[in-house]
Amino acid sequence: MFCLLLPAVARADDGSGPQIDAGATAWMLTSTALVLLMTPGLAMFYGGLVRTKNVVGTMMHSFGAMAIIGVIWVVVGYSLAFGHNVLHGWIGWDPGNLFLGSAEDAKFPINGGHQYIPELVFAMFQGSLRLSPRP
Repeated sequence: MFCLLLPAVARADDGSGPQIDAGATAWMLTSTALVLLMTPGLAMFYGGLVRTKNVVGTMMHSFGAMAIIGVIWVVVGYSLAFGHNVLHGWIGWDPGNLFLGSAEDAKFPINGGHQYIPELVFAMFQGSLRLSPRP
């Protein structure tokens, strides 16, 4: 997953516009990796709560949920979570964010808009939080 983001992170800016904060971007990528490590940890924890014959099945439920939710997040989840307000703030929607389409070259503001991180990094971090299975 990180290999997909390297061209977007490593691209040089020409200085005309908001600058990407390299430190914040590195921290977001590190945080994403740490959150993704929670899924196998929770799978092992859930495996310890069941009988021996059900351990593999219980762990596969966690990994199966990770695969399904990951695809749903990329296709429509980000658009629903971070789109423009629809229905008086009940849900968001931005058709440009379907399949993370408009997030490729976008920059997400942090620290009150003084610094920026690539929006794909932000989407990946938020998606990793959605992937950790909960009972």
